[in-house]
Amino acid sequence: MVAISSAARMRRSAKPFYKILYVQVLVAIVFGALFGWLAPQWATNEWVKALGDGFVKLIKMVIAPIIFCTVVSGIAHISDARKVGRVAVKALVYFEIVSTFALAIGLVVGGLLRPGAGFSGKPDPALVEAFAQQAAARHSVDFVLDIIPDSVVGAFAKGDVLQVLLFSILFGFALMALGERGKTLVGLIDDMAHGVFGVINLVMKAAPVGAFGAMAFTVGTYGPAALGNLIGLVATFYLTSAIFIVVILGAVARIAGFNIFRFLNYIKAELLIVLGTSSSETALPALMEKLERLGCSKPVVGLVVPTGYSFNLDGTNIYMTLATLFVAQAMGVDLSVSQQATILAVAMLTSKGASGVTGAGFITLAATLGAVSPALVPGMAILLGVDKFMSECRALTNIIGNGVATIVVSWWENELDRDGLAAALGEAVDTSDVDTGVATG
Repeated sequence: MVAISSAARMRRSAKPFYKILYVQVLVAIVFGALFGWLAPQWATNEWVKALGDGFVKLIKMVIAPIIFCTVVSGIAHISDARKVGRVAVKALVYFEIVSTFALAIGLVVGGLLRPGAGFSGKPDPALVEAFAQQAAARHSVDFVLDIIPDSVVGAFAKGDVLQVLLFSILFGFALMALGERGKTLVGLIDDMAHGVFGVINLVMKAAPVGAFGAMAFTVGTYGPAALGNLIGLVATFYLTSAIFIVVILGAVARIAGFNIFRFLNYIKAELLIVLGTSSSETALPALMEKLERLGCSKPVVGLVVPTGYSFNLDGTNIYMTLATLFVAQAMGVDLSVSQQATILAVAMLTSKGASGVTGAGFITLAATLGAVSPALVPGMAILLGVDKFMSECRALTNIIGNGVATIVVSWWENELDRDGLAAALGEAVDTSDVDTGVATG
């Protein structure tokens, strides 16, 4: 941890509000939404779209190096190899328990509010044929084999999180086995991590531009009218996600000894970036850095956060069960208790099986609907118009869930710096605009 002097705190607290990252991103989102609404013909220009896409690509550019440096450094500094396995097992146990709650709460709220009841729209089967075919082609064995890269260079070139994570874990164990001989290389990787975090610090300055472009293009393309009579589903999804974060994650946070609302305030800049870009990946590097600042150990951060992006998708899980019920209700299909239990079981698997696949949300939904009742698959077309509006909520819930998971696993491992946690969440230091170039180590 980097010590922050009183004088440094005063200098940071005296920063003008318009220079704070989350303020800039918030203003950019508002202006982007207004621009997309008032001037859709300009907002849908390919150059406006490129602003958001370019920022996302800049972030993805550094995700693989960050995961590699963090995981390798974290493992190499551990003297007991069994600890790595223990952290991984605890993380997976936590993921499965919390994912089950996320799936269940989607079923419960969807069953109580019935957002699809009385829906008058008619789905077009042709619109979802590609998604259904992709879902049918995916098997659990494909997911396992996809974790293993064809080559190390290919894993980094594609930016596949799980492939990079697998190689990083193996490389970290190899350096651990080298002992003293590997210390020079470990030091080099530690220094490289500082350099990569410096790159992130530079890239994040473009976050307001990326958020403006992504929000303007989204609103300009789909517009408020796209919500139509699907507003009930969108509102239900946001409400369900809020209940999950406040009640379920709030209870988990309380058990671990911190306040969920203070944590949300701590990562507000990352949440706004996710809101603007509709992608939780854009905040992954900054989230990892902030969790280390918060008091989580580097090995836990390096293992839990990247793994959680494939195995702990709370927002996607809520979407899976809620959207399945919506489609069934909209098509007038009454699901039995056993079929709803099938949704839980199938969604638990499909939400992992399509991770890293373009359009993963729709592909996993197609797989789930097909397993429950093939007659429901065409109903996915009903959701195409508003899926974009729900993707922001999915991404926000996913990143919050992974942040809480990392703190909990660190606490479970007795590797949570309580002083650092209290200082950051108690706002004893200003964390509104992280200087990632100097905060690691």
